[in-house]
Amino acid sequence: MGSGPPTYEGEPTTLPVADPEELGELVPDTVLDGARYGTFTLRAASLRGDSARYRGESRRDALLTARFGTGDSALVLVVVAGGVRAAPRSQHAAREMCEWIGGAVGRSRVRLADDLHTADRGALKSGLHRLTARGYGRLRARATTLGLDPAEYTASVRCLLLPAHPACRTRVFFGVGGGGVFRLRAGGWQDLEPAPGEPDTASGPPQEPPPEPGIPESHIPEPGTPAASAQDPASTHDITPGTPVGGPFLFRASIARPGDTLLLCGEGLAGPLRGEAALADHLAERWAGPEPPGLAAYLADAQTRVKGYADDRTAVAVWEA
Repeated sequence: MGSGPPTYEGEPTTLPVADPEELGELVPDTVLDGARYGTFTLRAASLRGDSARYRGESRRDALLTARFGTGDSALVLVVVAGGVRAAPRSQHAAREMCEWIGGAVGRSRVRLADDLHTADRGALKSGLHRLTARGYGRLRARATTLGLDPAEYTASVRCLLLPAHPACRTRVFFGVGGGGVFRLRAGGWQDLEPAPGEPDTASGPPQEPPPEPGIPESHIPEPGTPAASAQDPASTHDITPGTPVGGPFLFRASIARPGDTLLLCGEGLAGPLRGEAALADHLAERWAGPEPPGLAAYLADAQTRVKGYADDRTAVAVWEA
């Protein structure tokens, strides 16, 4: 899609250079995952961008899908992290952030599940803010150990928390840095990005939705500011100030409706989805059906190419029955 054919080939060409002593550090070109719990069906894919494939670079995006607990008390977590472009070991920073967030959420599963079932938005926001800030602290410490600039050994991170219990339709998004969170409802996209004031670059959908009933809009101001401190005690945690992914901690809790499709993605898909109306229309048509696509069909949809966009593409979609 776009004004002409994309610059690079659509299939992988060059593999990244491998170190025989660190083969466990290799990152596959594409990852694909899926699951079904309670009322939702999950599809997740992360693909190396066309430009990285052409240059033989590793995929900088990282994807984690994990279930903690069993039965109706289980909690599903999805983490999408994106390393800094052209920075050394950026893919390692993204993977480390995924692992830290995943481990911290898993250890706090019981409390988080309780807060989800009671829709305790304040407790969720505070706890997840602290957890995310500590993750960035670990990345800064790791950068120092490796002798790297902390502004390069970092990553944007975006997460979804999904309770497996069919009676609980609370969906929680949180993270820091670029990307997008969208909702497909009644055949049209809504931009759920909790950052008031930012212009919508798309000429068509996605559009900003009306406020969610029951659970209000939630956006934490820049950590460390008086407004943030007054709203949330966790705002005393400074999250990567001055780095490429610096900025406010983002949080949104919403109630899913039957027929909704929630989409969490990194910058590689958020950009064309906002900037190329034809892609938004194409995915809306593909994903608005009564049944979620299978894994192969979802992967084909997620890798729909757009002229001028060649970065890694990571997309997590949740269909509500």
